[in-house]
Parts: sequence; structure tokens; C-alpha cells
Amino acid sequence: MQWLMQPWPWWLSGILIGLTVPLLYLLAGKAFGISTSLQEVGALCAPNSKLEYLSKFDRKENFWTVVFAIGIAIGAFIATHFLSADPKPFLPDSFASVPGAIKLLVGGFLIGFGTRYAGGCTSGHSITGISNMNWPSLLATICFFAGGLAVTWGLGNLIF
Repeated sequence: MQWLMQPWPWWLSGILIGLTVPLLYLLAGKAFGISTSLQEVGALCAPNSKLEYLSKFDRKENFWTVVFAIGIAIGAFIATHFLSADPKPFLPDSFASVPGAIKLLVGGFLIGFGTRYAGGCTSGHSITGISNMNWPSLLATICFFAGGLAVTWGLGNLIF
């Protein structure tokens, strides 16, 4: 049980994530990705919407994405609180304020908008798209990486 409480090697986690793609295809006939859950939640909240983006979305077929997103949150909570030798807080103290909440809200909106505008999230493009030899997914992954570096080493220092 002690091995479960320690950080796992990066390569083992990579292998497990990599195996998720073919297993999800084989066992459920689904593509790995999380950003479709945003469209699912929008379609559930506005079932009579005049927007084709929401009204034509198959809510029953894609509800699994919401369950998947909730499972990620529950799994992260369990892992950080019960399966860690050094439990971590849910959010850093700097976000437990009005300015911190505004940063989270704006950041969440930008991530949600960006993933839908890009046609998927990093997991969808980087893991599923590239494994399917989808060249636009490779370009999107390069842009995600470049944007992350730009914010981390440049703009992020000015904002945070």
C-alpha cells in the first residue's frame, strides 16, 4: 500500500493514459477528450435553445462526458486527500479572495472558450488526435505548448 501513497513515475502514468485511448475505443466506441462536456452541460441547461450548437447536440449519447468530468474531480479529491503522504489544499491561498475568484472565473471562461474554438482540449488533441494521425491536432498541440510557455514565462508573471 505504501507505493500507492508515493508519486508514481512519469512514464507509468504516461503508459496508463496512453492505454486509455485504445481501451475507450475498444470497450465503449468513444474518443478520449473532456471538452465536449462543456457542450453537454450547455445543452442540458438549455434544452430548448435556438442555437443549433446546443439544440442539435445528442445529450443522451454524450452524457458520459459529464460523468467522466465528475469522475476526474472525485478521483483528484480522493488522491490528494487520502492517497497522498502530503495532502494538498484544493486551491492555493492566493485564490481564496475576491481577486482570486475573479482570476479563476476569467481563466475558466478562457479555457472553456479556447477548447471549443480549437475543436477540443489538450487531451482530445494531444492524446487522441495525434494517435489518430490527425495533423490539425498536432498543430493545436504545438500551439497549446507555445501558449503555455508564453504565459508561464512571460504574461503569467505580469498577471499573477
